[in-house]
Amino acid sequence: MTQALRTPHTPGAAGPHRADQRWEQFYRYGSYAILTLATLVAAAAADLIMTRTEMYVAGVLAAAAYALQFWWGRVRPRTAPGAPAGQVYYALRTVLAFALGWLNPFFAVYAALGYFDVEPLLPRRAVRVGLFATAVTMAGSQSGGLPPASPMNWVAFGALFVLNAALVEFFSNVAAREAEKARIQVETIAELERTNLRLEEAMAENAALHTQLLVQAREAGVDDERRRLAAEIHDTLAQGLTGIIAQLQVVTSTADTDPETARVHLGRAAALARHSLGEARRSVHNLAPVALEHDDLVGALKAAVADWSQQRRVRADFTVTGTVEQVHDEIAAALLRIAGEALANAGRHAGAGRVGVTLSFMGDELALDVRDDGRGFEPGAVPPAGRSGGFGLGGMRARAERVAGSLEVESGPGRGTAVSARVPLVRQS
Repeated sequence: MTQALRTPHTPGAAGPHRADQRWEQFYRYGSYAILTLATLVAAAAADLIMTRTEMYVAGVLAAAAYALQFWWGRVRPRTAPGAPAGQVYYALRTVLAFALGWLNPFFAVYAALGYFDVEPLLPRRAVRVGLFATAVTMAGSQSGGLPPASPMNWVAFGALFVLNAALVEFFSNVAAREAEKARIQVETIAELERTNLRLEEAMAENAALHTQLLVQAREAGVDDERRRLAAEIHDTLAQGLTGIIAQLQVVTSTADTDPETARVHLGRAAALARHSLGEARRSVHNLAPVALEHDDLVGALKAAVADWSQQRRVRADFTVTGTVEQVHDEIAAALLRIAGEALANAGRHAGAGRVGVTLSFMGDELALDVRDDGRGFEPGAVPPAGRSGGFGLGGMRARAERVAGSLEVESGPGRGTAVSARVPLVRQS
């Protein structure tokens, strides 16, 4: 029953801790107070219900009860719950309370102590025995004293004992449930503390991972920007410088014999230099190719194919299929760069006599095909972009993938080359 009235102390819970302190004070001084109260009330009614001999006997028993309480007060701090000393104390006190209640029913006030400290003093299997023994004394005092003086008193005693026993059973069950709730509460609080600790550790780990991801993202951004600039330099400056060198070579070979032709090629070299300078500046600022400033994708591709054909003196045909639409600048820039690199590869490596460029509008997709009849190559033998100083096929593939597209290359020794890029058709708003 006592557990039904108490709440176990848990870390961080000030209220339950104060309740434990109050019960400690009750166990230390409450027995003296209740025994004194019972003695005073019994003495006040002694002349009405006790003989002189019974008064003397009651006085001796009360003194023995005080001596027992004094002994228990000295022993209790060193006694564990359920220890033999506690069992002896509970048994002697119950016997003294029964004897005193036999002499004077008002001593049942002292017997009521058996309801409060039975669990700390007795082992679990003996708790109900102690409670029922206390109930006998209480029922006897409530029915008019022990022994019952008449059949009616016996009936009353039996009924009151059953009532006290039922109350004992009820409060024992309540106490068991409260003890279980208290145990679960303690375990829940402990689990919450462990969970909070794990959560704090996880948050600290997440913070470290977040910092690491930021560093990696920053490094990835730097690497991506380096690759972009390298590809832009390869697709603009390198091609422009190659064209300038080719024009200057013609100037060198014709300066003495054909000054007019030399001036034409010198002018082309100057134009290529200015164009390359503009493209370099635009690459630094991550802008679209200059050809797209004044023309759409179709016009820019047509002009690029014509310029390449004139410079290389190779026949190059440009074809458009499907319904022409305005294409987003980023898509147009990617296809224009891919076409420029494919044409440059055809001019430098293929030895082609004819090149065909086809731009196809196919619903929600754009297709760019660049085919030549050159010497061809083995695609699997070409190193990836960035190795051996090259950004050709790998760079074109990277540009297509950057705009959610793809690029395929079909070639073989002596069979020419076909570069096919497929990208989503994102319309210009």
